[in-house]
Amino acid sequence: MATVLVTGGTGYIGSHTVIQLQKAGYDVVIIDNLTNSKEVVIDRIESISGCRPVFVKADIRDTQTLESIFNKYSIFSVVHFAGLKSVGESAALPLKYYENNVSGTVNLCQVMARNDCKNIVFSSSATVYGVPSSVPVTEDFPTNPESPYGHSKLMVENILKDLQQSDLEWRVRILRYFNPIGAHSSGTLGEDPNDIPNNLLPFITQVAMGKLEKLLIFGNDYPTPDGTGIRDYIHVEDLASAHVKALAKIHVSNLPIVFNLGTGKGFSVMDVLKLFEKVTGKKVPYQITSRRPGDIAEYWADPTLAEQTLGWQAVRSLDAMLKDSWNWQQQNPHGYSTETV
Repeated sequence: MATVLVTGGTGYIGSHTVIQLQKAGYDVVIIDNLTNSKEVVIDRIESISGCRPVFVKADIRDTQTLESIFNKYSIFSVVHFAGLKSVGESAALPLKYYENNVSGTVNLCQVMARNDCKNIVFSSSATVYGVPSSVPVTEDFPTNPESPYGHSKLMVENILKDLQQSDLEWRVRILRYFNPIGAHSSGTLGEDPNDIPNNLLPFITQVAMGKLEKLLIFGNDYPTPDGTGIRDYIHVEDLASAHVKALAKIHVSNLPIVFNLGTGKGFSVMDVLKLFEKVTGKKVPYQITSRRPGDIAEYWADPTLAEQTLGWQAVRSLDAMLKDSWNWQQQNPHGYSTETV
């Protein structure tokens, strides 16, 4: 049984991926410093999969703990989610993001190399493209991030590409996400943001629950049919399945390194809001406010490469994404915070 180390495995996308890795037959070891997650997620994972992953509370910059994990467990591959992820915070605290995301990954790769583990699937982001010249976005588009967060993701991508160039034993898969939403169909796992959500769906569901007064829509004067920004929303469980597919083909040497993960369809903020109200029967009050710096009019993926080479495709509809998000929020009105650890 192959063992996979999942960094950031108690986070939103990491936890969903852990379950799918377990169902695919992998043993999982999680390392997470719980900066943006809660330890009770381990219990939730076990309740869904029937299998409790090994959990180590630590930071990937902690060389000694990383070494002890590789010494104790026969790690075949790393699926690397660990990192800070707020675009706004990264603009205010760039050094924090470079130290955490870039230096942390360098440390991780050094420990991996010393322990002869050279397979890695990296959780990257479509933010590496910056403002695309057209849509849909393909993997060969120029990269031009507009935030320290995006720069940190691109730096890690380049480090991993350089590693594979320097040593053909390295096997690297880089997955660029578009807009993950949704939750586990059981309602047991979902997105649990700290403070006011940065992302659209948790913002909508918290307003619908009465936790927040109204949804803020940042700009309705974009050159789109209804004036609001258009994005490619992908179900977190579809996203998780892509990591399992990438890992299954990690040793196929002639595959591309970088893959876009999206549905290939764009929906506006108002599209999402109206459909949410339709599928849930809940009215969501909103207020139009000014655009956020760095936001762009429209952005969606061309996921053809992942479909053709990994055998992966996003299969869940926007309806399903919204229903699962609402189911999670209803079952967990305060996220994981009411749980005792």
